[in-house]
Amino acid sequence: MTIQIKASEVLGRFSLEGRVALVTGSGSGIGERMAHVLAAAGARVACVARRVERVEAVAQAIRDAGGQAMACRMDVADKAAIGPALDAIEAHFGQPVDILVNNAGLSNPTVFQQMSDEQWTSLLDVNLSGPYYAAQAVVQRLIAAGKGGSIINIASILGHLAYPAFLNYGTTKGALIHMTRYMALDLLGHGIRVNAIAPGYFPSEMTNPFYESEAGIKEIANLPAKRLGRLEELDGPLLLLASDASSYMNGSVLTVDYGHSVRLS
Repeated sequence: MTIQIKASEVLGRFSLEGRVALVTGSGSGIGERMAHVLAAAGARVACVARRVERVEAVAQAIRDAGGQAMACRMDVADKAAIGPALDAIEAHFGQPVDILVNNAGLSNPTVFQQMSDEQWTSLLDVNLSGPYYAAQAVVQRLIAAGKGGSIINIASILGHLAYPAFLNYGTTKGALIHMTRYMALDLLGHGIRVNAIAPGYFPSEMTNPFYESEAGIKEIANLPAKRLGRLEELDGPLLLLASDASSYMNGSVLTVDYGHSVRLS
């Protein structure tokens, strides 16, 4: 028997038509790109961050390109702010968020012996508690509505590996990776999948100062690809995990680093 597969059948599984996506930290960098990509795939996108003027500009750019988007302020480290933001998103789009991209994050490189309490707790609050609070609020609404969904946690290869002076950042990303697996298990039977993306070195507002320094330039030269990742190289993993194309993926971590984390040195 000859198998016949139409292109529309394959590509259609990547469509996000009818979905509402929320991207935290979408005012710049990876989050901004992800908001645009989800909208281009048909999702209605809520752009949220602490700096509302940033996400308002991103949402307007998406609308200018023909997509549907809104913006609102949400500090993921403030649990009390998440409910009102989700209320506003549901009122605007007429349905609950069913794709959550936990992208918001902080980095504050400092060696362990000199790290302040604030440098430790601030990253725990944003990089770990923030995704926990946001995911729990989204999940509770989806379960109440009897709907499935997809949660995508943006981790890092520093959640797998260690690098000097990144103890606080790497610890939160390692915990986020493991939290992804536990969340996936707890949500079995609800139709809500939880996966993660662990990017290697990509440009962002947060990381560019390091990459532009002498040490950063040397680090880039030592990468397997001899360059940073390009933001568009995260589009495929994002659309895979957000869409029905990954309907049998749950608790997975997709590493996107051109082999950086698998070589010994």
